[in-house]
Amino acid sequence: MRPDPRLGAAVLAGKLAATASRGLGRGGGTTIPGDVALAIDPEVLAKLGATLPRGSVLVTGTNGKTTTTGLIAAVLEAAGERVLTNASGANLVFGLVAAAVAQARPLGGARTDRAVFEVDELSLERAVIALRPRLVVVLNLLRDQLDRSGELATTARRIGEGLRRLPPDAQIVANADDPLVVAQCEGLPGVVYIGIDADEQLLDGVPHAADARTCPRCAAPLHFDRVVLAHCGSYRCTRCDFARPRPAVAVRRIAATGLDSQRLELDDGTELGAAVGGVYNAYNLVAAHAAAISLGVSPATVAAAVAGFRPRFGRMERLQLHGRELRILLAKNPAGLDVVLRTADELGHARTYLIAINDLVADGRDVSWLWDVDFERLARSPLRPHVIASGRRAHDLAVRLKYAGLAAEQVTVEPDPAAALRLAAGRAEPGDEVMVVPTYTAMLELRAVAQRAGAVGAFWEEAR
Repeated sequence: MRPDPRLGAAVLAGKLAATASRGLGRGGGTTIPGDVALAIDPEVLAKLGATLPRGSVLVTGTNGKTTTTGLIAAVLEAAGERVLTNASGANLVFGLVAAAVAQARPLGGARTDRAVFEVDELSLERAVIALRPRLVVVLNLLRDQLDRSGELATTARRIGEGLRRLPPDAQIVANADDPLVVAQCEGLPGVVYIGIDADEQLLDGVPHAADARTCPRCAAPLHFDRVVLAHCGSYRCTRCDFARPRPAVAVRRIAATGLDSQRLELDDGTELGAAVGGVYNAYNLVAAHAAAISLGVSPATVAAAVAGFRPRFGRMERLQLHGRELRILLAKNPAGLDVVLRTADELGHARTYLIAINDLVADGRDVSWLWDVDFERLARSPLRPHVIASGRRAHDLAVRLKYAGLAAEQVTVEPDPAAALRLAAGRAEPGDEVMVVPTYTAMLELRAVAQRAGAVGAFWEEAR
């Protein structure tokens, strides 16, 4: 590699910024180094990406990016590769640059074989142009942060623009069950569709939180024969020939035994046993499997790596605090919160919830989406759970829970995260697990409380 003084200065300044950020207690240095490095060399990501011998993999979509990225990285490491990844979850371009700078040699140049990055949906095109990835995974398109992203059609269009920028030999692993994803992949080369054919965990119909009810081609109503979650399932247009494509890799059977385990049978004969439950993680698992196979990893290596994978911070993360077991289930949009409540109720048999809603920029300032969540599930539950409503919008949540049908004695409002954690632990019976369901910044605040109590480490330390 020829010396590049500008790149070297950008990498060095980024590393110093990360050290300063951590030293001053301003965070984990997961984005600021990216800002600094890009200010010195706007081409820093492209330059560092070009030094990776095996190129890059990008994972995008509304939900599941962090877990799927972690799964793919774990599989590639099990196959003997040195992998660069943004495990902190910082998925804007600044976050990708910060991760690349942190693992680069002092004057630039890769220490790793391949990068596996999760990428914000609106940042995909920019990341594709910089990194020219060999494979992109598109998980799903669900309504999220409307005040930042605009309507879902805008997000879908931006994903499509990114995919059309891919090199001709790049591959795309895409969710066949999501009509919005399929619409963006039509006509593109190298698409490997994944999906769920298993019928063990289907919904009775299309839920209120579903976003795709009409054909992306002709706007006629879609007919759903099966619904796995939100608007994902088996569908066909009632007017034109738009329909779910046949997946190249599909889940044939799901054996779900709890929040910490599930076993998938794929139609290619592979069996995947994983320490992450919930049907949404079944999508993450089959997507990671298909991506790894496309990259040349053997099925046996994939299965072994998946079996050893553990969830990342905030994603089914377990901790002990105030003498009780707690589990953090990040949820940031209607479809995500729907499936988290379903999983906690059906698999976790939860009796105590701490639901924390914030409205900072990273959460989305508009919380009207709470009215699209199926909180009525909690009112219907025979377990009659108690909910601690917390976060900056705790009172908005409490109003929503009232209209969902929860009795007044089932809800306690406590906006403060430390007090809410104490209350939730105090209400739980010995042996019961408290389900902590926060938006993104609320999750960071609750983890900070747990970190000060020694229950967890800093998320950026666990991400290294």
